[in-house]
Amino acid sequence: MATGTLDWSQCPAVESVPGKVGGAWVLRGTRMPVAAIFENIEAGATIDNIMEWFDGLDREQVKAVIEFAVRGPAQPRAPGSMAGEIWTTPDFDNLPDDIAEAFGLKELPS
Repeated sequence: MATGTLDWSQCPAVESVPGKVGGAWVLRGTRMPVAAIFENIEAGATIDNIMEWFDGLDREQVKAVIEFAVRGPAQPRAPGSMAGEIWTTPDFDNLPDDIAEAFGLKELPS
């Protein structure tokens, strides 16, 4: 799967607030960094694992972030954009089965 950059300001499930987790993109209303979700997924965690390990998360927010990363358009960030972060889409070629199935990604073309 091709990788690119994502404009997280277009994902309603996340926010970046100066002074909150250093302005990193987090799940809206939490201190859970978006990056931590993908780090755990890339290490083999499932959505159920993430929900178990991190109290107070909303499953629908976690799924929305994953779906945005999978289906969202790859776009360069505008100069001076929020928190000045450029995100590279994670490598989704080896998603855990529950995540891949949830988004119909079991048979993606190359």
